[in-house]
Amino acid sequence: MINLVRNLEIKKGRKFDQVVEGARTVFLRDGYEGASVDDIARESQVSKATLYSYFPDKRVLFIEIASREMKRQADEGAGSLDMTAPPEVLLPIVGRKLIDYMLSDFGLAIFRTAVAESDRFPEVGRKFYESGPMLVRDRITDYLETCIARGELLIDDVPLAAEQFAELCKVRSVLCCTFDMECDFNCAERDRIVASAVRMFMAAYRAP
Repeated sequence: MINLVRNLEIKKGRKFDQVVEGARTVFLRDGYEGASVDDIARESQVSKATLYSYFPDKRVLFIEIASREMKRQADEGAGSLDMTAPPEVLLPIVGRKLIDYMLSDFGLAIFRTAVAESDRFPEVGRKFYESGPMLVRDRITDYLETCIARGELLIDDVPLAAEQFAELCKVRSVLCCTFDMECDFNCAERDRIVASAVRMFMAAYRAP
């Protein structure tokens, strides 16, 4: 069942989209651990043999669904943001969206699966990075460049600054939850982390 090749190529065919949509329904409904291959095949209305012909491992299928879902949520989130707002206004909103997503059951499952499987399946790690951290970096970079053009920020390496902001918003919380440590990151604590991230970022990059 498990393909142990170092580089995985996902094969597409006539029922590929059908399998992806069925898997999305099951993963979002039952989570990664609760979703079985039998349930996914049944929801997709295909045989298990057909499912395995596209995705030889459940974890690879999960990352494919996750990458699509992350991009969909990022597109919807970007569409709801006012890119003309100053950084003091918009960055707290962006930061809160980041931490809420990363601490969600779905977000944590994606992160854990990608880290666990990227050695055996490099394609899994690449997909996670491109549809997660890299996409976030690029979206924040676009916004920061508009702030620079308006004279609100002064940044030499904009992509680096975008990654710094994202990491500041994830400090402590993501690792604690990933390793199932007993931590309570309620709404007030999340707001406190993001507010601190914004203050540090603006102290470093606010235009004189």
